[in-house]
Amino acid sequence: MNVRRKTCSILLGAATIFCAGAVGADKIAEFQARFDHESNPVHRAKLLEKLGDAQFEQTRRAFKANDLVTVGVVLEKYRDNVRVAFEGLKKKHADAERQSAGYRQLEIHIRRGIREVDEILLRIPEEFQPPLQIVRGDLDSMDRELIRMLFRHPGDQPLPSPHPAESSSPAATKP
Repeated sequence: MNVRRKTCSILLGAATIFCAGAVGADKIAEFQARFDHESNPVHRAKLLEKLGDAQFEQTRRAFKANDLVTVGVVLEKYRDNVRVAFEGLKKKHADAERQSAGYRQLEIHIRRGIREVDEILLRIPEEFQPPLQIVRGDLDSMDRELIRMLFRHPGDQPLPSPHPAESSSPAATKP
C-alpha cells in the first residue's frame, strides 16, 4: 500500500507540474493577445506588467528544464513587447515628466527584466549568452532613455529665450 501511495503521489505531482506549464502558456497567450490588441499605450504598459511576469515565470521553468532556446525566445519577445509599449507611450505622451502614467510602470518593469536576464546570464553556458546580452543591452538602453525622459536635469532643457523687454533695454544696445 505504501508503494502504491508514493507512486500515485508522484504521478499526481507530475501531472500538476505539466498542467501548471500548460496553464502558464495559456495565460501568456491570453496576456499577449490583450497586449497586442490594446490601443491605449498607458493600458498597454500596465498590461506589460502581467505579461512580463508570466514570461519571466516561463523562462524560469524553461531554464530549470534546461530548455535554453525557449529562454532566449521568450526574453526576446519580452524585449520586443517593451519596445512596442515604450514607442506607443512616446507617440501618445511625449512629455514623460508631465504625463508619467505608463512610463513609471514600464521603467520599474524594465529594471525587473534586466535583473531576470542578469540572473540567467550568470548561469548559462557561454555559447547561449550572446543573444541574451543583446536583449540585456536593449533593455538597458530603453531604461536609460526612460529615466532621462522622466527625470530631466535643468542642464538638459533648452534655455528660455530672453524676454523682449530685456533685449530693448539701453544696456543691451550699448556696444
